[in-house]
Amino acid sequence: MGMLSLAGGLPAPELLPVDRVATATATVLATHGPRSLQYAPTEGMAELREIVATRASHAATAHVEQAEDVLVTTGSQQGLDLLARALCDPGDVVVVESPGYLGALQAFAASGARLIGVATDADGLRVDELEQVLDGLIVAGTPPKIVYVVANFQNPSGATLALDRRHRLLDLAARVGFVLVEDDPYGALRFRGEPLAGLRALAAGRDDGASGLTVSLGTVSKIVSPGLRVGWAIAPEWLRPALVRAKQATDLHTSPLTQLIAAEVLADEGFMSAHLEQIRSTYRERADALADALASEVGPGIEIGAIDGGMFCWGRLAGGESATDLFEVAIDAGVAFVPGDAFCLDDSGRSHLRLCFTTLTPDELGQAASRLSIALSSLT
Repeated sequence: MGMLSLAGGLPAPELLPVDRVATATATVLATHGPRSLQYAPTEGMAELREIVATRASHAATAHVEQAEDVLVTTGSQQGLDLLARALCDPGDVVVVESPGYLGALQAFAASGARLIGVATDADGLRVDELEQVLDGLIVAGTPPKIVYVVANFQNPSGATLALDRRHRLLDLAARVGFVLVEDDPYGALRFRGEPLAGLRALAAGRDDGASGLTVSLGTVSKIVSPGLRVGWAIAPEWLRPALVRAKQATDLHTSPLTQLIAAEVLADEGFMSAHLEQIRSTYRERADALADALASEVGPGIEIGAIDGGMFCWGRLAGGESATDLFEVAIDAGVAFVPGDAFCLDDSGRSHLRLCFTTLTPDELGQAASRLSIALSSLT
């Protein structure tokens, strides 16, 4: 085997639905013709907005999203950029998870925002620590504009925000008045346990204003295709005009062709049900293979938590070694990963590493763990 990469955050290529997307493309061109190749509304194509709203409503309990709540974006990464443009002036505070999603750190930093990290654990964001941070910011006269979380199978840690913490986070949003941004690219990839209601769904049943402060980001990248570059933001009415203006200044609109292809695939409930089950089954097998291989090959040298969904395993070098030092040795041993420092605003990620299990077979994952063991042994 050549280089075995646990570094990428890519879907398994063999699970990308090439045939279904080809059929959908032919259907879209035959049905919509020039409309699919023309300029489109900034807010997005009506067909896709309706499907996204319907799927979001089905995923929640007693909460209905409307198509007009949905702004289509060029991948959910653009949603982060638009939120930063619409809400942040240079020097404004944005609170992020630590470790946190690198793309979000980059998007908010590009706006000139001051980023403050709050620690996570196995149950997601430490909301108790967030409350202490907020109290200090309020005293200083600099409450945050945004608090950003990946509530389900967080990138990079794989943690899912516990239900009681979700409720407390909404309490804090209502009290302090920050916009709570929930990025959810991995929620559909749960392969163990029961799903938890999203923050917008939980906020909808409250009368304290939290529902008007919650934004949900989604994407087809992890469930259909990242190459389509189709995502969305479900946002409160007061915020959508600013997001639309920011998008008009950025790219006018997302490709109508890929929007309609995504809508055609998402609307095929029979296909999507079977497709998602295949993804979950494959990822469960690979996550278990990696966990078992790390236990047998590396043993106590790398500590990991339970993997119940998503795409990532977050490891800690039990001896306190530098993951960056390990990376340099691991490359020579033929295995790659991402050192934890890339996801943190401080040095708290020094001994951590993110391992993506989606693109290697179980046998390859076993070999990757063996190579990590060799690299760690040579480092220590």
